[in-house]
Amino acid sequence: MNELIGTLSDGTPVHRWTLERAGVRVRILSYGGIVQDVEVPDRDGRTGNVVLGFDGLDGYLAHPAPFLGALIGRYANRIGGARFTLDGTEHVLVPNDGPNSLHGGERGFDKRVWDVTEVAHGLRLSLVAEDGEEGFPGRLEVTVTYTLDERGALHIAYEAVTDAPTHVNLTNHTYWNLAGSGTAGGHELRVAASRYTPSGPGLIPAGELADVSGTRYDFREARKAGGGYDDNFALDKGVTAAPEEVAELYDPASGRVLTVATTEPGMQVYTADHIGEPFEPGAGIALETQHFPDSPNRPGFPSTVLRPGEVFRSETVYGFSVR
Repeated sequence: MNELIGTLSDGTPVHRWTLERAGVRVRILSYGGIVQDVEVPDRDGRTGNVVLGFDGLDGYLAHPAPFLGALIGRYANRIGGARFTLDGTEHVLVPNDGPNSLHGGERGFDKRVWDVTEVAHGLRLSLVAEDGEEGFPGRLEVTVTYTLDERGALHIAYEAVTDAPTHVNLTNHTYWNLAGSGTAGGHELRVAASRYTPSGPGLIPAGELADVSGTRYDFREARKAGGGYDDNFALDKGVTAAPEEVAELYDPASGRVLTVATTEPGMQVYTADHIGEPFEPGAGIALETQHFPDSPNRPGFPSTVLRPGEVFRSETVYGFSVR
């Protein structure tokens, strides 16, 4: 089912689709590919929305900075100095986070209206990023498929092809609050990561992978998430052909459990300390599966290069249960 929920200033219509299966309801917008809400039951069977969002399109247009629920690209996270060199050619990007490029630049995929077609139990979203957009080389054709499986798990599958060498790093920026209100600081988080990427000024990685042992970044055993995190965790499994479980978020009050499985080698954990009005700090937790920040300038990190003839593929699965 889809409905018109508004138009952009240039008259472009924006629609919303509703997916339902196995007791889970998900609403997705054509604008930004935004996951507007995810409704799942608690341990007592009461259904509630567990993601941060706005009731209508105007909220997203007025508050773009948190990237609520949006698809992120062409490059998720940060690229230091808003530039990189690929095959001997330097590419200068649009800086939108101080001197750095963040989440694809001034007009990333989160601010585009995607073409949407319905598929079995889901939606296929597509767009084209032209050569030179935000400074990135290559004409990039992107497809993202949202589906609900027979258990009600939300699958997000990404594909992209290019006509020239480029860098690609795609994710979804949903903020989770399994209680449905208040903050998520009391949620318990587990992340299968023995290392993380320490960052310097502007949250650009220093370049090394550091051991989490004995630090506040050790979530290998579940514990309260608290706050103060906007960091990339290097997942122990690395890049995999199929999604493998890497994280679990649990709200003791509601009993809701969120599991995260992915093919990606990293996950940015952001506890929304600087999310801004109308939300309070810590209102949700973003678990952004992706490659590492600043990989185009870090040859020791897993590569994000995509070349003509290759197909970028990535998949993340969000599963829901109660305890």
